[in-house]
Amino acid sequence: MLERRIAVIGYDAAELLDIACVTTTLESANWHGADPSYRLRLATLGGRPITCGTGLTLQAQEALERVAGPLDTLIVSGGMGHEAAAGNRLIVAHVRRLARESRRVASVCTGADILAAAGLLDGRRATTHWQSAHEIAARHPKVDIDPGPIFIRDGDTYTSAGITSALDLTLALIEEDHGAELARRVARSLVTYLQRPGNQAQMSMFTAVESPENGLVRQVVEHITGHLDADLSTATLASGAGVSERHLTRLFLRHLGRAPGRFVRQARTEAAAHLLVSTSLPMARVAARCGFGTTETLRQAFADRYGIPPSRYRATATSTGQAHLKVGGKASIQ
Repeated sequence: MLERRIAVIGYDAAELLDIACVTTTLESANWHGADPSYRLRLATLGGRPITCGTGLTLQAQEALERVAGPLDTLIVSGGMGHEAAAGNRLIVAHVRRLARESRRVASVCTGADILAAAGLLDGRRATTHWQSAHEIAARHPKVDIDPGPIFIRDGDTYTSAGITSALDLTLALIEEDHGAELARRVARSLVTYLQRPGNQAQMSMFTAVESPENGLVRQVVEHITGHLDADLSTATLASGAGVSERHLTRLFLRHLGRAPGRFVRQARTEAAAHLLVSTSLPMARVAARCGFGTTETLRQAFADRYGIPPSRYRATATSTGQAHLKVGGKASIQ
């Protein structure tokens, strides 16, 4: 194989970062010795320039109608124009045609809407930007949309979450094609924070969920996040708030969509993830500072939340050059 032919599909109001994260990362792999190298082409209907969602104009390199296989990878970008693109019969037909001539197919962000419109995600598990997951799932009931992971591989089909998660997906494709060492060199070259595992959550609960409107719930949440190593049983939390366990549970379900116990477990697990990538603390101390009784309890909670053990999560961060700092004091969310 002399080169890996990659077709990136764009359209009006596509997200520029969806495209650039893919193309820059693959070109960086070429600069670092990818063999066979990647040959990238941005294809649009008629080969016309597109106006991205940011208002910048991007020149296409090829007419979508003239792209022919075999292709190594077909990648469909997302963006504000995804609904119009998914409703465009020509775009959908050419995506469906090229998918048959590609070794693998991928989407970035809301590009999953277009793959779904082409029937390429029927019966598959897929992800997309968490803000658009519900509406895309409603339009395509045959697709199992999971808004949690950064990216998902289902057979020869890959879908990624919002915008810069395209970087994580593309690094994973490079590692699949050329090995972990080249992927690490590319990650370091791009100064990425972390080549994150696909099962890592798109959004932290502390940034995805707005501050609860209910004052009592907000007070309890603040206590939880500031005292992760304390007794945070529902009984103790309810007693401290001056309400019954049943009433506190109802309030949490209404305002946060989860029971107090589940919220505590998730808060502790995310705090542990933060400490694993930002400190050199031993696993036992990470577990203790985040309120887990044992390292085994931490491991189980971590596997449930992220799909990988904490040791692998930390190893991934270390392998991409992530610095570890020694810190003191109680665990906290920043």
